[in-house]
Amino acid sequence: MASFFGGGAAGGGGGSGVQDQQQRKDQLKQQIQVELATANAQMLINKMNEHCFEKCVTKPSTSLGSSEQACLSRCTALYAQAFDHISQKYYQRVMKEASSTPEASLEAQRL
Repeated sequence: MASFFGGGAAGGGGGSGVQDQQQRKDQLKQQIQVELATANAQMLINKMNEHCFEKCVTKPSTSLGSSEQACLSRCTALYAQAFDHISQKYYQRVMKEASSTPEASLEAQRL
């Protein structure tokens, strides 16, 4: 008898179907994680650009002045530092939780 999910016979040899299904599930999870990370990075860059532009470019013109360029450089550097700091703290928290719970351990393995 064929399996509902297209695996083989119901009584034997169905292990590879389960493995294939798990592999597809893992690949889908990984793809979703990559897409979420990409979306988060794009959102961060957009917010950084918007915030720094509003803060540093008070009189838009055809080119940036040296003070505007310096301000934009400082502003983007601060955003990058803040992002790095938050990312490190998040990673440390996940690793700490991973040592105490099996579910968090799985999350830590994905990072």
